[in-house]
Amino acid sequence: MGSHRKGRSTTAVPVPEARFPEPASGPASVPAPPRRDRYFDTLRALALIRVVGYHTFGWAWAGLVFPSMGVMFALAGTLMAKSLERPALKVVRSRLRRLLPPFWFWGVLVVLAMLLHGWMPDWRIVYWIVPLGDPPGNAWGEQAWEILWYLRTYLWFVLLSPLLLRVFRLAPLPVLMLSLVPVLVLHCVRSVPDGRIATALWDLSTYLCCWLLGFAHRDGVLGRMRPAAVVVLSLAALGFGGWYALAHRAEFGTYDLDENPLAQAFWSAGFVLPLLWAKARFGIGLTWLTRFRRTNRIVTVFNARAVTIYLWHEIALLLAVPLIDRFWDVPAFEVYLPLESQWFMFGVGWLLIGVFVLLCGWVEDVAARKRPRLLP
Repeated sequence: MGSHRKGRSTTAVPVPEARFPEPASGPASVPAPPRRDRYFDTLRALALIRVVGYHTFGWAWAGLVFPSMGVMFALAGTLMAKSLERPALKVVRSRLRRLLPPFWFWGVLVVLAMLLHGWMPDWRIVYWIVPLGDPPGNAWGEQAWEILWYLRTYLWFVLLSPLLLRVFRLAPLPVLMLSLVPVLVLHCVRSVPDGRIATALWDLSTYLCCWLLGFAHRDGVLGRMRPAAVVVLSLAALGFGGWYALAHRAEFGTYDLDENPLAQAFWSAGFVLPLLWAKARFGIGLTWLTRFRRTNRIVTVFNARAVTIYLWHEIALLLAVPLIDRFWDVPAFEVYLPLESQWFMFGVGWLLIGVFVLLCGWVEDVAARKRPRLLP
């Protein structure tokens, strides 16, 4: 995207967990514990799996099959609209409290590692405290810190949401349709300044429609749309996004949506629209997942540790390479294990992600003012 780097499709911030109250079962006045919305939880878990898969295999077609970042921004928009039923300042502070401590915990390790490898910081190190811009770093740590574009974009959407929600509610459908205009304007304007401002503008404009689709779902706008309108709008957006990605492969060197913000914006919007419309129209809950203990457990852990998985997954994949190199020194491993397979690295990467979840996931509990636990 503009100055976007390979692998920008990394997903997913992680967003606050969706909770819905259970109906009271009797006359007792004490409210029942909240229960999970497994539809949103499953989408978030799939997005995280797709992110790790993309960064392992580099599949250009992955974004076409499941645009994880568009899905994640839409889910975050829905939850943000719900939260803004409370005072806006309190909501923004709560989001910052949940996001920043895990980021700081992760950032201390990354910054120290880069300092040991010759990095000389300047005043821009403040972005390692509040990532309103892309935090700086050196080439040695680039694969670890380049994923922070998502946290920066999410943070800006959180700060802008009180205003965005007011504007959206003035004229929901027109605002929703016009939300794709900024990325078209940036595409046509060739004098956009380089650097952090341009990158932030590209990312915000690329996923603005998905964020507002989350608003539309929460406010019931999508649920009132006719099926024919949803089909036409979704196919039109998918058609344009897919056509633009394939027709401009020579310009971008690939049809990977992560390198093409205009195609990403339209494809993600077209993909997200029917997902949220179906949820609003048919009340899809995927509650049947709770009958499968292991699957239900995995989805729960993925959602409760979404920030941890997102931040640490690139480091896990980086560590998987030298670890697998050591396996070659063991004759039995060399004979019986598929050490050259990327699928093997994918598996090892997930084992290391699991280690980071156990070692670092408790920070998310502390940030959410919960009792720290190894696993939720």
